[in-house]
Amino acid sequence: MKIAIITETFLPSTDGVVTRLTEAIKYLRKQNHEVVVIAPDLGVTEFEGAIIEGVKATNLPFYRYRPFALPNKIVKDLLEKHQPDLVHVVNPALLGVSGVKYASLLNFPLIASYHTHVPKYMDYYNLYPFKPILWWYFKRLHNKADLNLCTSQAVKNELDEHGFHNVHVWKRGVAIDRYHPSHYNEDMRNRLSGGEPEKKLLVFVGRLAPEKEIHKLKPLLEKRSDVRLAIVGDGPVREQLENKFTGTNTIFTGFLHGNELSQAFSSADAFIFPSITETLGLVILEAMASGLPVIAAKSGPTMEQVDDERTGLLFENEDTQSLITAVEKLEDPVLHQNMRENARDEAEKFSWTKPSEQILEVYEEVLGVTAMKQAQ
Repeated sequence: MKIAIITETFLPSTDGVVTRLTEAIKYLRKQNHEVVVIAPDLGVTEFEGAIIEGVKATNLPFYRYRPFALPNKIVKDLLEKHQPDLVHVVNPALLGVSGVKYASLLNFPLIASYHTHVPKYMDYYNLYPFKPILWWYFKRLHNKADLNLCTSQAVKNELDEHGFHNVHVWKRGVAIDRYHPSHYNEDMRNRLSGGEPEKKLLVFVGRLAPEKEIHKLKPLLEKRSDVRLAIVGDGPVREQLENKFTGTNTIFTGFLHGNELSQAFSSADAFIFPSITETLGLVILEAMASGLPVIAAKSGPTMEQVDDERTGLLFENEDTQSLITAVEKLEDPVLHQNMRENARDEAEKFSWTKPSEQILEVYEEVLGVTAMKQAQ
């Protein structure tokens, strides 16, 4: 079959959406399916034999960190050019609006997937009154699709409550060889700990944005002088965070990729995850595959992945003492080692093969239903 994927984010950007898409595309190409990706034009024209059709991107006033592609009639032209069997719109919000519109107009079977909890983000950008409008907006877009996907049961429940139709969970996955305890590196640990590798080293990996709630970690560092924090990533609030964490035992590395990223995970004592806005948080599974217990703020998606005192430690959001108590448990060497081993064992259940197989099955299911409707 020929699949057109229309996405708000793609290579060379790095995030959970891009990771999931690139793994799916690699699998689809191995099965000899054709794939066309319509995405913001960031200079990439091909990936694993898939054609990348770039749409002009621009920086938006309210989020200058990376460019977005706005709704554009060129999407209609590209769909007519490639004549896909099916259209998959990933995170419809801006460019994806055109994907939903023209897939419907041209009668292509349509799948939409929900990866970013934008309505919940409004709490972090002083835009709370817009939440009902955004829920209406995203429901309207997704309910034009034949089938909707999301990335956790907790988010599925929320989408169901808000009236999204035909929602299914797209399974999670991780590159179990790329993220592995064997990537431990003394030089990397020395770098991330600011030259004090004997101290307790926590690592955060992700985009530095308000909704990631990284600022909540500062009180921990103020009360525990023996704890070191490495923040791996970049984003719109990096400068603010660097200012806020001045005087604490914190290292900002910027983005790390490839072997350096694998080493950064594996060389820490635990992964710290303060966000409660994720629709899943693939980075949690990457940390677990690296043999790290995950210290995470309680939320539906984190509690689906982290088993308290087995694969990690859960703490109450906005509760500094709860966070400190969780970190203190790392001082039990038996518990710490057991969590390391359990985290890796758990991650090994989630290679990218199953979610990639699942997306192909979903595509085939939607095409089969469409064919039946057309035959009636």
